[in-house]
Amino acid sequence: MTLFRACLDLHGGQVKQIVGGSLDLGAPEKLKTNFESSQPIEYYTDLYRRHELKGTHLIKLGPANDDLARRGLASWPGQIQVGGGITLDNAQDWLDAGASKVIVTSYLFPDQKFATDRLRKLTEKIGKNQLVIDLSCKRLGSSWMVAMNQWTTLTDTEVNQQTLDELSESCSEFLVHAADYEGLCQGIDAPLVQRLGEWAKIPVTYAGGAKAASDLALVDSLSHGKVDLTFGSSLDIFGGHLVKFDDLVNWNQRHKKSTT
Repeated sequence: MTLFRACLDLHGGQVKQIVGGSLDLGAPEKLKTNFESSQPIEYYTDLYRRHELKGTHLIKLGPANDDLARRGLASWPGQIQVGGGITLDNAQDWLDAGASKVIVTSYLFPDQKFATDRLRKLTEKIGKNQLVIDLSCKRLGSSWMVAMNQWTTLTDTEVNQQTLDELSESCSEFLVHAADYEGLCQGIDAPLVQRLGEWAKIPVTYAGGAKAASDLALVDSLSHGKVDLTFGSSLDIFGGHLVKFDDLVNWNQRHKKSTT
């Protein structure tokens, strides 16, 4: 059964919601921000803890977010996944700081090419059960290609059955942002969600474009309950007007399953 999975995006040392395609650290003038929070990060982690939203993912978008991320992890140790700039050298440090799992993308794609050796060393160091691979992607023709560096650079890796089969041997979960839909509140990438439901053998969380609480039922139907869903800019706790946080919590309470 599809569940709501909570998220926190950090940018410039602040909780924000950003239009995914506008995020380019080399061209900050292109950035489009839907929401900048006046609340401390603990406001959100406390809210998630009260409603037992385990498996929340916290993503650091660019520099100047480490201190804020560590505060968030410390406020609910062992229950929040962290991503953004994770490497072989710092993965264990983030787990020691309280992360339940680390989320990795760019480190696995030096020069935009997937590095099997890097994945093997990372899995050997921290174990597959503490590793989430982020396969956030952009549409290219009829395919979806993994995008790295805050979704600005396409890699050589297609999101498909073969990729998910191979990588599922080395991680416990996938996180997939549809970068072209992120922050637009115009609906999900339904074909991608359907394919993820067909391909995935381990848990998958999809993010990008969710605009109504009913999207949970849609994703459940499209993926046969194999894909969980994240809401961002449409959500009232992030300044949105389309989706109420309480409605998503109520869905989870009615359809509860184990999330880690």
